[in-house]
Amino acid sequence: MGTEPNVGLAGAGGLMVSLLRKPDATPAPAGALLDARARPLRDIRISLTDHCNLRCTYCMPKETFGPGYTFLPADKLLTFEEITTLVQVLAGLGVRKVKLTGGEPLTRPFLPRLIQMLHVAAPDIEVNLITNGLLLEPMAERLREAGLDRLTVSLDTLRPDRFAAMSGRGPQLLRVLAGIAAAQRAGFRPMKINMVVIRGINDDEVEAMSNHFRHPDTILRFIEYMDVGTRNGWRREDVVTAAEILVRLSKTAALVQVDRAYRGETAKRYRYIDGSGEIGFIASISQPFCGDCSRLRLSADGKLYTCLFSKDGFDVKKLLRGGGDPSVVREGLANLWKARRDQYSVERADAPARQKIEMFYIGG
Repeated sequence: MGTEPNVGLAGAGGLMVSLLRKPDATPAPAGALLDARARPLRDIRISLTDHCNLRCTYCMPKETFGPGYTFLPADKLLTFEEITTLVQVLAGLGVRKVKLTGGEPLTRPFLPRLIQMLHVAAPDIEVNLITNGLLLEPMAERLREAGLDRLTVSLDTLRPDRFAAMSGRGPQLLRVLAGIAAAQRAGFRPMKINMVVIRGINDDEVEAMSNHFRHPDTILRFIEYMDVGTRNGWRREDVVTAAEILVRLSKTAALVQVDRAYRGETAKRYRYIDGSGEIGFIASISQPFCGDCSRLRLSADGKLYTCLFSKDGFDVKKLLRGGGDPSVVREGLANLWKARRDQYSVERADAPARQKIEMFYIGG
């Protein structure tokens, strides 16, 4: 249920590519912490702030998040020390990847210090960051020096007028492109570029985006427009599926599917057979990947969510604040994961309308 049919496509070189997401039969590592559906815990997305310097229509529409909107005060945010303690405990439970997000994480002061702290506390963990890129140019070198492993930039258009309309913050596209260039010079290669594709809004730029970022040092990922939160006016007819995009791109270049790097990887990956780069698809709507989801999400105010489409979170800040006992934190996290049964994207069609956490709160 919820997957695309098994369609074959002939690429520019006659190559056949499959659209069907095959179940991952890779067993969980021995001793892994498993949820109620036997999914191991591997990743956590950490929202550092609910504040953002853009007002993207599908996340923080300016009609709702106007000048008078009140964001969390600093004392309600988790401290760097609390975040580091949490990551250290999670590393002991099997987490191997941390993604720092927001809001816009680069608005959080002294961010390079946190990256250094995470690497000291959990040396085996990969630390990634996703940003809208507006503040990236002056910070790229410092992020690299701090030990940031990977970097993703969200960018939905290459048209300045459309960027202004979609971001709600004026024509600042050139700042984002400058930030991407600075990050590449700093050594972030390959970089990932995320494009949310919305029918009638920016879907006519799929080919232009793929051409612009077709390079071995860049991975462009197309994200199906999702019904995250309750304020973005989502309609299923606005979704451009991964299958549709792949059909279009295969008319311009030959592609071959790439095996997933690990169980729980959300993107379906393809590479150009001429070696000119890679693209990916995050197809939560048309090809749900709940069966292998290995991710926790932490809100900026210290609540853990076991699904992007959750309503309620587990208040881990109560366990962390005031120098909480790591063994108590560990027990709380283990119990939370073991009880997890979420698979909203699989059940979406049959699920009644419900309240969901807003995307800016837990970083998408």
